[in-house]
Amino acid sequence: MEPKAADPGAFDPLSTEFARDPYSVYARLRDQRELHYHAPYDMWLVARYRDVDRILRSRYMVRTLDDLSRDEVERRRRADNWHDMPHHQRFVQFSMLDSDGAVHDRLRGLVAGAFTPRAISHLESTASAFANELFDAIGDRDEIDFVEDLAGHVPGRVIGALFGVPAGDATRLRRWSEDIVQFFDLDRSDERKRLAESTTGLFYRYLLEIAATRRTDPRDDLMTRLVSFWDEGQLDEDEFVSTCMLIVMAGHGSTVDVLSSGMHALLRFPDQLERLRNDPSLLPTAVQEMFRFEPPLPFFHRYCTQDSEIAGRTYPPGTRFGLLYGSANRDEEIFDEADAFDVGRRPNPHKGFGGGAHFCLGIHLARLTMTVFFRELLSRFSTLELRGPTPVYKTGLSVRGPRELRMSCRA
Repeated sequence: MEPKAADPGAFDPLSTEFARDPYSVYARLRDQRELHYHAPYDMWLVARYRDVDRILRSRYMVRTLDDLSRDEVERRRRADNWHDMPHHQRFVQFSMLDSDGAVHDRLRGLVAGAFTPRAISHLESTASAFANELFDAIGDRDEIDFVEDLAGHVPGRVIGALFGVPAGDATRLRRWSEDIVQFFDLDRSDERKRLAESTTGLFYRYLLEIAATRRTDPRDDLMTRLVSFWDEGQLDEDEFVSTCMLIVMAGHGSTVDVLSSGMHALLRFPDQLERLRNDPSLLPTAVQEMFRFEPPLPFFHRYCTQDSEIAGRTYPPGTRFGLLYGSANRDEEIFDEADAFDVGRRPNPHKGFGGGAHFCLGIHLARLTMTVFFRELLSRFSTLELRGPTPVYKTGLSVRGPRELRMSCRA
């Protein structure tokens, strides 16, 4: 099937204009009768909620094509500039996220129990105490950068407590996570490639050191559990390392981004901020709305493994679909006043956590972290105000969040 010619000006996720307002672009894509072909990434963009949901639920849609020949795998790696990255190929290009079927189910099954609401409930006090430590540090400063002064520190401490890494390593792990994740986006320059590969090597050696200490000093944490799975033969070394990396990386950048964009949404809609302050019982729905309104991971892909009809057209096996969660979450056919931020929105079947077999493993941890953080923030500060120019959001398709958020917090 010949892809239709794409309008090069219709979809440019690397532009500052797109970063400023991707949602008007998404609206135009939803209005198109057929899917839009994006040649630079050789994919068909799926913008409507019902189409995204259908693909996520289909067992014929997968993250990785397992029946490709070695030559075809290498061709695709070179086309995406994923080749000549030995550490990255071992531990990042292979993971629970990028596997399907029995391999995915086995890896997910080994760690899923650590992320249930009951298993993570003890982290509420950790998250609360650390949030207040951060608030103590900023005091009554006239202006802060919410991203760097607050949000950037939160997930590392919470993930660290669950995982069992030293609290002092949180900043380093956040930086490593960002350096690796940046290469998932469309801009895969050689410079960004070198950064991702070298950082993956550092992360690999760090994890082996931590694993060695757990063998002599086991603790009640997820790292000790994974080391025991490795020693028992339920994981090999590559699976152990890739699973550890995935958990740390997934819990860092996306949580920083949604904390920051969620704060920005509250500042943009002061009536909703006041509503939440007057009724803290709305915190759980407010957090859900933050994930809908500005999903931190607004794009994922799937491949079809058989002929698949989407939006009135049939696509052959091997077709790559770009699932635009950010667009699905603003689909007016599903969400009333989709461009409005509503802390009490119900129902809210958003796609901020994906869906299907790859539904976000850390959903309960993310919700807990955010609910506790905003609960403490609202009880601590009586005035929250936006300062400076309009926040600039990151460019790219795979992540969504402000680079900085200048604001004042007064007790």
